[in-house]
Amino acid sequence: MELSIFQVDAFSGRVFSGNPAAVCPLDDWLPDDTLQAIAAENNLAETAFFVRNNGRFQLRWFTPACEVDLCGHATLATAYVLLHELGEQSDRLRFETKSGELAVYRSGDKLALNFPSRPPQPVDADEDLVPALGGPKPLEILAARDYLIRYETADQVKALQPNMEALKRIDRFAFIATAPGTGCDFISRFFAPAKGIPEDPVTGSAHCTLIPYWAQQLNKTEFHARQISPRGGDLYCKLFGDRVEIAGYGALFLKGTIRF
Repeated sequence: MELSIFQVDAFSGRVFSGNPAAVCPLDDWLPDDTLQAIAAENNLAETAFFVRNNGRFQLRWFTPACEVDLCGHATLATAYVLLHELGEQSDRLRFETKSGELAVYRSGDKLALNFPSRPPQPVDADEDLVPALGGPKPLEILAARDYLIRYETADQVKALQPNMEALKRIDRFAFIATAPGTGCDFISRFFAPAKGIPEDPVTGSAHCTLIPYWAQQLNKTEFHARQISPRGGDLYCKLFGDRVEIAGYGALFLKGTIRF
């Protein structure tokens, strides 16, 4: 069997930065274990699979270890492939996903994701969390799907040296470390070692939690965010009630064929 595959660096206008995602168009859904095996073979943070469905697209995302319920950078990568490689003409794409209907649309020369907001709430944090992150005591710890750990400075976030094995033992999907930015509104890093992603280069879904948090902290609704992983990436964000807009660029790295 042969499948087309594309790899796009999302949230960057150039290759070798941003967050790489694989995108595989399908005529029909393959067995879940086949999808998982392809994602494991790709060994990227996410592989996106989509099937056309009456003018919309059913979309699923897999890490090397499991299927996830929401992924921003692989959604942006999928929209990039549809618009720039597969000839899709619509300015607004609609995806049916485990997180409901998601839209991606053109925003000037960027692509914008419309995702559900996930505001963080106060939480009794696991006592092992702060030591596992390998940094100073944070200013605040909140949680939605992921822990959100607020530090005083960007340098503190940059200097974190997480113990990935210790983070795996904490019962939470992932961990977002954040602080005010320099040259941007806020910065972040994202760790999900139990899901096969020790540190994600740029994480759209994390901004479903970061945007409402920083909207409250900064008393504004539009932001320039930067994820300060080694690859790094920039996100241009807005808050609209219970939805968030996350916009960025994409760059095609490869296209080819999978044979199995």
